Amino acid sequence: MTEWTLHCGDALTLLPTLNDLVDAVVCDPPYNSGGRTNAERRAQGARDKYVSGDAQHDLGDFDGDTRDQRGYTHWLGLVLAEAYRLTRPGGSLLVFTDWAQLPATSDALQAAGWTWRGIIPWRKPISRPVKDGFKRECEYVLWGSRGDPLRHAPAIYLPGWLEGSQPRGKDRVHITQKPVDVMRQLVRIAPEGGTVLDPFAGSGTTGVAALAEGRHFIGIEQSAANVTTAEGRLAAA
Repeated sequence: MTEWTLHCGDALTLLPTLNDLVDAVVCDPPYNSGGRTNAERRAQGARDKYVSGDAQHDLGDFDGDTRDQRGYTHWLGLVLAEAYRLTRPGGSLLVFTDWAQLPATSDALQAAGWTWRGIIPWRKPISRPVKDGFKRECEYVLWGSRGDPLRHAPAIYLPGWLEGSQPRGKDRVHITQKPVDVMRQLVRIAPEGGTVLDPFAGSGTTGVAALAEGRHFIGIEQSAANVTTAEGRLAAA
């Protein structure tokens, strides 16, 4: 098979058209977090919620981040159910979330059929402080599997927590971009030579990490601009 394939379109539209099985799903869906009311949530774009006001970049916004929690849970459950269908028995799901959406994300994961296996904190040393409170410097990766997790040969031992800040300066090409080093640790849940699926590929970081770790990659991304960026990064990788 080819080392990587990237589809441009909506995850819920394209996932049902795929039939090739994968060994792991690693994804970073829009969190649909922030906003105290439905009106606030609808009024805020992703940049308003996830980019500080003094940011020195003009990276693009993205759609699909205005659902309320019930809508988010239902929508993500549908996406993860299609991902479950495409995953081999023993394969794993790793899905990012923040503290506010962690309960909803765990509900969606289990409603989709996955067995919930645990939570992996991701600490970001460079993160925004909270006045008169505790710094929100962690996001979380929820781990699920299709049945009993694959037994790797030889056995693998992956970390229980991750650390790394978002890329900065010219290396940052997406407003919620994850560090490649963090993603390289996650894609190792797939066997060497296996295939990793990311239905929210963004700028292609999961794919870059998968290729670096000797895995194949299938991605879906709805933004044509992000697809162009991801294709360049994947080709270079």
